[in-house]
Amino acid sequence: MNQDVLLEVDNLHTWFADNGKIVQAVNGVTFSLRHGEVLGLVGESGCGKSSTCRSIIGLVQHGGLNTQGRILYNGQDLLQFSEREMAALRGKEISMIFQEPMNALNPVTTIGEQLAESMIHLNLSKDEVRKQSIDMLRLVGIASPELRLGFYPHQLSGGMRQRAMIAIALAPRPKLLLADEPTTALDVTIQDQIMKLLLRLIKELGMSLILVTHNLGVASAMCDSIAVMYAGHIVERASAHDLFYFPRHPYTYGLICSLPMSKAEQNRLTPIMGTPPDLSRSIQGCPFAPRCIYAEARCRQELPQQVEVGKDHVSSCFYLDKLQNLPAVVEGPQPVTSKE
Repeated sequence: MNQDVLLEVDNLHTWFADNGKIVQAVNGVTFSLRHGEVLGLVGESGCGKSSTCRSIIGLVQHGGLNTQGRILYNGQDLLQFSEREMAALRGKEISMIFQEPMNALNPVTTIGEQLAESMIHLNLSKDEVRKQSIDMLRLVGIASPELRLGFYPHQLSGGMRQRAMIAIALAPRPKLLLADEPTTALDVTIQDQIMKLLLRLIKELGMSLILVTHNLGVASAMCDSIAVMYAGHIVERASAHDLFYFPRHPYTYGLICSLPMSKAEQNRLTPIMGTPPDLSRSIQGCPFAPRCIYAEARCRQELPQQVEVGKDHVSSCFYLDKLQNLPAVVEGPQPVTSKE
């Protein structure tokens, strides 16, 4: 394994039972993440982004959920870890910001107690834990943090719960942070503050980040590279610049063309027609074929494999020559924050 690589996901499959049906949530996902890198996972709801993150941190081993493949963290395959070994790794090495704070936070434990629990690996004194807890709540924009330590989740607003959950995930200073829509419930001002905080901590701590987001503007500003997911597959991955300005998959191009630009009054949005496939049903061929205007008979019969289309740029499409003639994307999405 390359010493510069922190995480390597190889042919990951995750499926679970839902009302008697088997849902293939993640289907052959492969990617790597370097130390200090920010990787964005983007795509429509239900494409497998959250399931990929939960597979990495080992939270899909119950209720009929199954995972196969390899997840190498510092060269060690996490899928071979026992639950006790994974419990020791969570928080200390890998943390996750969940999408729904009311479900993720413990309703019968105060915010201060949950922050203290997240820092148990740091071997701090009680006074040091309290000080760092107050500092973390202040960093994520919670007013009167000394008072909020004694609050229970139901006593906080939705936005404050989201910020508290982010503070809990960041408090132990993990090496890898999985952020599943970390700013969904926050207004634009706080969203900007949180994103800048994440970028600063990544730089200071050498932390790596996998950011799940629907906001392509956030992805363009935050991420070094972006992986586009569809129906459990990664259909394209490239640097943020190349992905937005030189997309090489019809689905990626469709996502970008459906974004409102700053000159939206001069350009009509072009939506992607149709809906994502039902992952509980067997899919033959390219899963995007029913919605793709370039699809031909082969697309409906064979699953395209990833091919290199440039430096650190891969795409899963049989007809990349057609995509070379797509109109240029002359303006990327407007970023919410900045790497400055």
